[in-house]
Amino acid sequence: MSDEEYSKLSEKEIREQVAKLDGWKVVSGKINKTFEFEDFVQAFSFMTRVAMEAEKMNHHPEWFNVYNRVRIDLVTHDVGGISNYDIKLAKTIDRLAKG
Repeated sequence: MSDEEYSKLSEKEIREQVAKLDGWKVVSGKINKTFEFEDFVQAFSFMTRVAMEAEKMNHHPEWFNVYNRVRIDLVTHDVGGISNYDIKLAKTIDRLAKG
């Protein structure tokens, strides 16, 4: 895990940071994105790669998988909202989704 501390973002910071992400949006106080793959094996492989990186960060997504779709919600329960780690993990997830 990084030495960086979890830091809750303000509403303005959330808007600014989420606008820089590809396809992420704020839904019910969490940042959210749905990924679609060719089949279940690709979706599950993606989830495995995300799980390995999330564990390194000690920051874990809320997610839901149905066949070839993976919906991910990110929020930091410890700070009661969206944090710098949610943005960092979203960027990592996007990188992993591209291959």
